[in-house]
Amino acid sequence: MKQRGDNSKQVKNGFTRHSIIGRYCAPGSPVRAADRLNAMRTAVQSPLPVTTQSTTAFALATSGSTHTLTAGGVATIAGHPRFRDSELAAVADTQGGAAALAKGYEQYAEGIFARLMGSFCCAIIDTRADRVLLAIDRLGQHSMYYHAGDDALAFGSFASGALVATEDKAQLLEQGVYNYVYFHMVPSPGTVYRGLHKLPAAHYLDYQGGNVRRVNYWCPRFSDDTQQESFDVLAEQLRHKLRSSVENCLPGSGKVGAFLSGGLDSSTVVGMFSELREGQASAYSIGFAAEGYDEMAFARITAKHFGVELNEYYVTPEDVVEALPTIATSYDEPFGNSSALPAYFCAKMAAEDGVKTLLAGDGGDEFFGGNERYLKQRVFEHYAKVPALLRKGLIDPLVNVMPSGLPLASKAKSYIAQANTPLPDRMQSYNFLHRHAASEIFPDDVLRAVDTALPLTLLRSIYQRPEPTSSLNRMLYLDWQITLADNDLRKVSHMCALAGVDVVYPMLDDELVAFSCKVPSAWKIKGNDLRHFYKESLKGWLPGETIAKTKQGFGLPFGVWMRNYQPLRELAYDNLLKLKQRGLIKPAFIDKAIEMHQSQHAAYYGELVWILTVFELWMQGHSGSDSH
Repeated sequence: MKQRGDNSKQVKNGFTRHSIIGRYCAPGSPVRAADRLNAMRTAVQSPLPVTTQSTTAFALATSGSTHTLTAGGVATIAGHPRFRDSELAAVADTQGGAAALAKGYEQYAEGIFARLMGSFCCAIIDTRADRVLLAIDRLGQHSMYYHAGDDALAFGSFASGALVATEDKAQLLEQGVYNYVYFHMVPSPGTVYRGLHKLPAAHYLDYQGGNVRRVNYWCPRFSDDTQQESFDVLAEQLRHKLRSSVENCLPGSGKVGAFLSGGLDSSTVVGMFSELREGQASAYSIGFAAEGYDEMAFARITAKHFGVELNEYYVTPEDVVEALPTIATSYDEPFGNSSALPAYFCAKMAAEDGVKTLLAGDGGDEFFGGNERYLKQRVFEHYAKVPALLRKGLIDPLVNVMPSGLPLASKAKSYIAQANTPLPDRMQSYNFLHRHAASEIFPDDVLRAVDTALPLTLLRSIYQRPEPTSSLNRMLYLDWQITLADNDLRKVSHMCALAGVDVVYPMLDDELVAFSCKVPSAWKIKGNDLRHFYKESLKGWLPGETIAKTKQGFGLPFGVWMRNYQPLRELAYDNLLKLKQRGLIKPAFIDKAIEMHQSQHAAYYGELVWILTVFELWMQGHSGSDSH
């Protein structure tokens, strides 16, 4: 087992490897964009080389490539873009991505984004047309924030960079706080800052003449045709595409490693990695000395099966106390996914071992049907098949009048209530803000500034976006935005940047994603078998134990540890006491959260204590944010 060296360091907020910050001022604006250039240059926090460019109309600081537009202006792109158009791909190979972006814009205008793949964020400033276009990749591997006014647009690939470009003081948005408690992060297109927005995955922003349009430039097409190709033919295609997706992600230089939880995705990536770099592959795993949380045994099985060197580290409660303040404040927006902490220690272990790039397995569950909630929703769909007359006229009334003391009465009532709730609303039945009234959690003056219906409105709009398809495919697509783009990718990418390593996502390869859309829903989940097609396709190659195991991941046993480790409990309680003074969460509810964690479900209410603790730590680290 490798021991963690004590080389932790405080980094600036919003640290990212690929950075773009810009400001555009429309003709006649009283402010010169160039006046913000020095502040923007200082705000870029990337280990990559940064270039700057400015005129009276715009200022730009970027770690990506840049190219001047023929008619006036500039294009910049950062990340690892790929161009579907062969002519543009040839330009990118010889002159760089920004040159291809500029040429594509001049040929196709905003149609260029339909020809872009890979991972990227980009900006096109067309001074002749008084127009700015901003875009991010199809799966949201990169971010883009923006602040739009009548005569100026400020933007950045991280929130603090965009705020620097605005000249405005950061102000906390009550809706952003509400959304954070609801989702444990702040999903796009909103942010926690007043006037600041961020692009959802596969969207571009069109700013012209002071007007703003946000456009979804790509949406997947799912197929449920089981007659298109045989199961065996698709299985062979899957194995080929998995191998090519890992190969596409391997850098030309520098030591490479891989996250390994022991689950399907990380084991697949490690297995392909070991075959492509025989004798050179190494993996990094995190364990927990807590019953029900440790998956190190499965990581060891995978490593042994593929002959890969396994580097292990066990996260302790002491690690949480030491690292949590740094991690919580390092994010530009409050971020409450507790597995960020083990992801950080895993990336940090790899960095100390000389790794420059980590392969991450995120995405497979969301493309091939691996999350338990998908299976659970099928249980409720059975009830919808009962004739409506029987449901509404007999079963519902009968269950509702059953005395609560009767065996299984409460479970029957809960089942009926959830079955009668449509998707995607039903997936939020365990949300804190569906178990507790908003008026119990937030003060009245906060709620007056909040649209409590907004989270469900957002979820419904995403869920309904794909063309007619199955409820499973709609849930998958919803998770592409909420679970991946706004949550897991933010978690892993930021923690890797904080630790000082780059990260790539083979499971997000465009061709692999397109292939997943061809797999029929009936094959993705068969009966009670999650990821049926995926597992059947890799039987005999992946270890049998990996195929059979249930999903777990890098979940942190915070709630359990907090009960037994006093310094961790003190860290949480001290910060919750400070949170009481801010007027954003009712003090009585904070007390109730502590009591529920102590007397009821430690893991469930431990998560509530966690997100509130992280929020207070984040507020302390962003004390310049005005709450009014």
